[in-house]
Amino acid sequence: MTHHPPLHQAGERPDARVTAVVLTYNRRAEVLRTLDRLSSLPERPPLIVVDNGSTDGTPSAVASEFPQACTIRFDRNLGAAARNAGIAAASTPYVALCDDDTWWHPGSLARAGALLDGAPRLAVLTGTVLVGSREQIDPTSRSMAQSPLPPRDDVPGLPILGFLAGASVVRRTAFLQVGGFEPRFFIGGEETLVAWDLAATGWEMAYRSDLVVHHCPSTLREPGGRRSCLLRNAVWSAWLRLTVPSAVRRTLRLMGRESDMSSRSWALREALAGLPWILRRRHVIPPTVEAELQRLGLA
Repeated sequence: MTHHPPLHQAGERPDARVTAVVLTYNRRAEVLRTLDRLSSLPERPPLIVVDNGSTDGTPSAVASEFPQACTIRFDRNLGAAARNAGIAAASTPYVALCDDDTWWHPGSLARAGALLDGAPRLAVLTGTVLVGSREQIDPTSRSMAQSPLPPRDDVPGLPILGFLAGASVVRRTAFLQVGGFEPRFFIGGEETLVAWDLAATGWEMAYRSDLVVHHCPSTLREPGGRRSCLLRNAVWSAWLRLTVPSAVRRTLRLMGRESDMSSRSWALREALAGLPWILRRRHVIPPTVEAELQRLGLA
């Protein structure tokens, strides 16, 4: 892992509260576009790029075009857990998570920082994701906007029990307290375990429609592999944190929804292969948190 220290340019006044951490892997053009958008924000957030072992010249291109960014480079693809290093390296209290094809709308990071300043129990703020050139609202954003969880007086937004890793601002200490993203998950649904552990330790999460993230989906994707990982990771999360009856129900529901037989078979094999690890790491979340997950249809 190689660190390149940031170089602050003259005249910049970076926001003292929020660092933008961008995760990338073999998407040089996309990450350069994202960094251009982030570096143009009025907040001028400090930038940390976490490179997952790219072989397309991404690190050198970032260093050349954005010397003010700090680059953390791994020699292999660690998946979502590579973000942990970027969050740990930040020196600000809050971190805006970005994928290499997402960036924040001007003013959103400053607003998020102010909201987090005023809500000490708030660990995560997730914003509205606008997809593509037509800026259509992402279905997950629509779902969060209809959260059935009751409002909390000390939560500035709609209470939620999950978040989008490429469209959230996290309280750095809270994220690190629960251990960050689980390396075994690799990619897909990695937010679930973090969110449940945050809730179990008394932290709150909220959705705010006035925090806006732009998402221009990359064409460099492997939808089949991600789909299988999503299913496996959802099953693992259930057995790591839910009571046995809830974990059984959740597993049957997840498997029943998956129409692709190859994805289902792979996910089931992988989930069973992880059983020894599950048994070592399993601890059940408080009944109050599981009750809220049941209300959301997640347990």
